[in-house]
Amino acid sequence: MTALEIATANVQIVNGDLKIHAYLANPTETETKYPGIVVIQEIFGVNSHIRDITERLAKSGYVAIAPAIYQRQAPGFEVGYSDEDMQIGRKYKEQTTAQELISDIQATIDYLYALPQVKPEGVGTIGFCFGGHVAYLVATLEDIKATASFYGAGITNSCPGGGEPTITRTKDIKGTIYTFFGTEDPLIPNEQVDEIEAQLNQNQIPHQVFRYEGATHGFVCDQRSSYNPKAAQSAWQKVLDLFSQILK
Repeated sequence: MTALEIATANVQIVNGDLKIHAYLANPTETETKYPGIVVIQEIFGVNSHIRDITERLAKSGYVAIAPAIYQRQAPGFEVGYSDEDMQIGRKYKEQTTAQELISDIQATIDYLYALPQVKPEGVGTIGFCFGGHVAYLVATLEDIKATASFYGAGITNSCPGGGEPTITRTKDIKGTIYTFFGTEDPLIPNEQVDEIEAQLNQNQIPHQVFRYEGATHGFVCDQRSSYNPKAAQSAWQKVLDLFSQILK
């Protein structure tokens, strides 16, 4: 498929008294309606990697938007991948709550639906790292028909803000979910991946669980030392297949 021409913009999503900064990418052909995709950041903010993912989706025929999920903690937060950056990003992650994250993603979906280019019949989400966990969490929203969750740590044993682990919400997932893990990820033991797959099976959620031998955390990001080109390319094609099958 030939990549579409796209436009990008920094926008604001209104969620009550909160204004969420977001990065929007959309095809420039305005006569066509496209499915919407919400891109959920790593702990490092809506940085160049997340913007690149958002643009790649737009070039593939989606209106994609990446909201700043640290808007309450650190508006405009964006860092790279140093150890210091990681410590800061984790600090802000610990200040998020499931309720606020779900509310912010729903507001982002509502923003997409208000755009004349966007089909209003359901959206997709894709999230990485902490965003992979958040993508699993918000897959319970009625509007989300397809979820791609990449190496979301803590799904089996934690939930943003505390309470029962996110995995206990598996029964409430509404659409199809694909999850992606590296077998050498030090943050996500393979036993936890097995537990996630067991819960998806038990609750009869349409899903696939992809395990990439030799890949570690962050294997899709070409700005990290953990980048695994072969695994990244394979996973990206599966994401495009998922969104094409469910949303188009």
